[in-house]
Amino acid sequence: MTADSNDPPATEPFVAHGPARRSGSILLVLLIATGIVAVAVWLMTIGRTQAQPYILFVLALLATVGLFNLFALAAGIIRFSDRTSDDPVMGRIADHAHEGLAVTDSRGHVVYSNAAYLTLTGAAGPQDVRPVERVFIGNPDVSEAVFRLLKAAREGKRQQEEVRVAGHEAGQGGGQGRWLRLRVRPLGEGKRDAKYAVWSIADVTRDRERQEDVFQELRHAIEYLDHAPCGFFSVNPAGEIAYVNATLANWLDYDLAEIGSGGLKLTDIVSGDGAALLTSIAAVPGEVKTEVFDIDLRMRGGKTVPVRLYHKLAFGADGAAGASRTLVISRARDEHSDPERAAEVRFMRFFDHTPMAIATVDRGGNVVGANARYAKLAQGLNGDGGAAKSIFRAVNPRDRGLLIAAINQAAEGQGDIAPVEVMLDGPKERFAQFFVTTVEKDERDAETAIVYMLETTERRALENQINQSQKMEMVGQLAGGIAHDFNNVLSAIMMANDFLLNAHKPTDPSFQDIMQIKQNATRAATLVRQLLAFSRRQTLRPQVLDLGDALSDLTMLLRRLIGEKVKLDLVHGRDLWPVKVDVSQFEQVVVNLAVNARDAMPDGGKLIIRTANVSTEEAAQLANKGMPAADYVKIEISDTGTGIPHEIIDKIFEPFFSTKEVGKGTGLGLSTVYGIVKQTGGFVYVDSVPGGGTTFRIYLPRHHQEQEVAPESHAGNGAAKETATADAAKPKPDLTGQGTILLVEDEDGLRSLNARGLRSRGYSVIEAANGVEALEAFEENNGKVDLVVSDVVMPEMDGPTLLKEMRSRNAELKIIFVSGYAEDAFEKSLPENQQFAFLPKPFTLTQLVAAVKETMTAN
Repeated sequence: MTADSNDPPATEPFVAHGPARRSGSILLVLLIATGIVAVAVWLMTIGRTQAQPYILFVLALLATVGLFNLFALAAGIIRFSDRTSDDPVMGRIADHAHEGLAVTDSRGHVVYSNAAYLTLTGAAGPQDVRPVERVFIGNPDVSEAVFRLLKAAREGKRQQEEVRVAGHEAGQGGGQGRWLRLRVRPLGEGKRDAKYAVWSIADVTRDRERQEDVFQELRHAIEYLDHAPCGFFSVNPAGEIAYVNATLANWLDYDLAEIGSGGLKLTDIVSGDGAALLTSIAAVPGEVKTEVFDIDLRMRGGKTVPVRLYHKLAFGADGAAGASRTLVISRARDEHSDPERAAEVRFMRFFDHTPMAIATVDRGGNVVGANARYAKLAQGLNGDGGAAKSIFRAVNPRDRGLLIAAINQAAEGQGDIAPVEVMLDGPKERFAQFFVTTVEKDERDAETAIVYMLETTERRALENQINQSQKMEMVGQLAGGIAHDFNNVLSAIMMANDFLLNAHKPTDPSFQDIMQIKQNATRAATLVRQLLAFSRRQTLRPQVLDLGDALSDLTMLLRRLIGEKVKLDLVHGRDLWPVKVDVSQFEQVVVNLAVNARDAMPDGGKLIIRTANVSTEEAAQLANKGMPAADYVKIEISDTGTGIPHEIIDKIFEPFFSTKEVGKGTGLGLSTVYGIVKQTGGFVYVDSVPGGGTTFRIYLPRHHQEQEVAPESHAGNGAAKETATADAAKPKPDLTGQGTILLVEDEDGLRSLNARGLRSRGYSVIEAANGVEALEAFEENNGKVDLVVSDVVMPEMDGPTLLKEMRSRNAELKIIFVSGYAEDAFEKSLPENQQFAFLPKPFTLTQLVAAVKETMTAN
C-alpha cells in the first residue's frame, strides 16, 4: 500500500539547517577527539614517567568525559537531532500531531519523534524511543508487515499496512487489542537507500469497528433479502444474471452457488420472448425507470412459474443502462384465490406468448404498449432500438408509407383495413404482414390502433422455393413433351436418311448432302437428349464405379477442353465410397461444368476438382435445402473466374438461360447437369462470389453393395440397349430375319418408315396406329405374332396397357418398347417381373433391325 495525504510534510521540520547544524557537528568532533587524546596521553605518561598528580587527575577526568560521551552517543542517550528548524510553526504541528511521527536515518536510528509516537509505542520518555521494527519485535504478524515497510523504504517507495496488536504492544496497559495503521515514506521518494524515512503510526481501532458494524449490517441485510418471501434478481446490460436471492433460486430449482459462479443468462430463466420486454425499455439519460411485467419464469426442468416483475433500471447521463433491480412476486396463489386477478394473469400470459407481435400505437406511430414478441422483433431490426419506440421505424423506408396510410385509416375510425405486406428495416432482407385495427373512439387520444404483425420471411422463402420448383417441373414437362415430339420427327428423318444412304453411293453428287442431313439430325438428337436430361426423362444405364478413377480417366480430355491458360488440379479424397451412376452422363456433367469454368476465366486461372466422402452426421450439419442426412460422395468443382451475379444465380439451372453471347451457348449446359444429378438421386448446389470464382458441389448417394440385386431378365433388353447405342456405321453380322412383327406407332410417317425398313430385312410386318388396333390385329391373326414393337405413349391405349392385355393372351410374347422418354417413366406402371426390351428414340434403321434380331433370337 502507499502513503496518503496524512503523511508528514517535507523534511524541513525535522532536520536542522545552517549554523545550528554546523555547531552540533563541531561539538561532537571535539568531544570525541578530547576523549581519545586524553586516554592516549594518560597511557603514555603512566608507561614512561612519574607525572605530577594534578596532571594525572586532569587527564583522567578528560578521558572519563570523552569515554562517557562516546558511550552515550552509541547508546542513544545523547541525540543530536538538530530540532532547530527554519520553520518553527511546522515543527510545532509535527510535535502535536495526533498520529505518531518518527524520522529514521539510513542506519535505522530515530533522529526525531513526536509525543504521539512515544505514546503509541509505549516509550517511557525520549530516552526510551525505539524504531518501529524494535517496537513490535515480539509479534510475528506485525513483524512481517514491518518487514514489507522496511523493504519499500529501501526501494524508495511508499507503503501502508494495518496490523492488530495486543494492548500492551499498543501502549495500553493490557486487555483488548488495538488496530494500528503503519506508514512509511522515504524522503527523496523514488530513490533507493534514501538518507531519511518518515514513519507514522495511527490508532484506527474505531474506524475498524465502524467498518465491522457496517459489514455486519450488510450481511444481515443480504441474509434478509435472500430469505425474503419474494424473489429478487439483478441483470447486467449484457443480459447476464449478476445476482439472484435464495428465494428465487429455490422457486426456479437452481443451486444458489451455481448461479453465483456466473454463466446464467436472463433468457435462461424467462420463458418465451419475455426477456425482450426487460431489455427493450426505452433509455432516458439520467433517469430511473420502473416497469411492471406479468410474465412466466422458467424452472430448471422446463416448467413455468407465473410472476409479476417490478423491474427498476437506472440510466447514466449517456443513456447507458446499468444493472437492474428486479423484484419478483409469485402469481401462483392469485390464480386460485382471486378469479379476477387470475383472469388478468391468463390474459397477460396469452398476450406475451402469442406467436404474433402485437403493439398499440398512437397516430404518430409511437408504440404505447407491446407484447414480448414485438419487443424481441424490434431488437433484431435496425439495432438502435428505434422500432421499440416507433412502429414506423420497423418498416423499410421503401414501404413505410403503406403502414402510415393504414394507421391513418384507423385514426379516422375506418374498419376492415386491408393487411399490409412490407419489407422490414434491418441488415437482412425480412418481410412481415401488418394487420391494423382501430380502437374505440373515446380511447383514440392515447391509442389510435392495435397493430398485429406476422413475420412472413420464411413463408415467402418457402413460396419462392415452391414456385421455383413448380416452374422447373413445368418447364421440365414442357421440355420432355417437346423432346418426345422431336424424337418422333428425328426418328423419321434419320430413318429416311438411312434409306437415302443405302440408295446412293459415296461417288454420287448428292451423297454429301445426305451425309450433312445425317450429321445435323445427330446433332439435333444430342440437343433432345439434353432436354430429356433436364426433365429427368432420359434413359440412364447406371453402373457402380469409383469417382476417383472416373475423373482420372477424364483428365486428358479436360486439359484439352480448358486449354493451357487454365491450370487443372485434381484432389482425390481417400477411400472414396462407390456410387452408382451412368458413366457417360457423369462425364457429361463434369465436362459441362469444366467448360463453363473455362469460359469464366478468359485470362486464365485455376480449376480445382475435389472429391470426398460425406458421412450422415456431416450431411446433417450442412443444412443444404432438400438434402436428407445420408452418406454421400461429394464432387466439388471450383474456379477462380468472374463468378455469377447474385441476381441471376437462382436462374442458372433453367433451360435456355445463358449469359453467353448469341451463338456461343444453348443454355442447356447447367440444366443438363441439374437433370442428370437429380435423376441419379443426387443434389447440386452452387456458391459464387462476383469476381471471386464459383464452386459447384455435387452430392451423389453412396452405393451399398447389399443393394445389388439380380437384374430382371428382360428378354433381349441388355442386347437391345447395347445395340441402340452402337454406332450405325459399324458393320454388323447378318441382320436379316424371318417372322411376323406387330408394329404399333401412332405417327403415321414414322410407322410407315419403320415398317419399310423391317420388310427390307425379310420380316412380315402388321401395322397398327394404337393399342386398340393392335389388339384387333392380334386377334385377327389368332395371336400368331413373333414380336411386338410398340410405342409407349399413344392415344386410347398406351404401351404398358397393351403389354398387359397381350400377355394375358400369350405369356411368352416378346415385346420391344420404343420411346423418347426414359424407360423408368413407364416401367413403374408395369406389373412386376415383366420381360421387355427397350429402344430409345431417335434410332436409325440399323439400330432398329439389330434390336429386333437380338430380341427374336434371345431365349
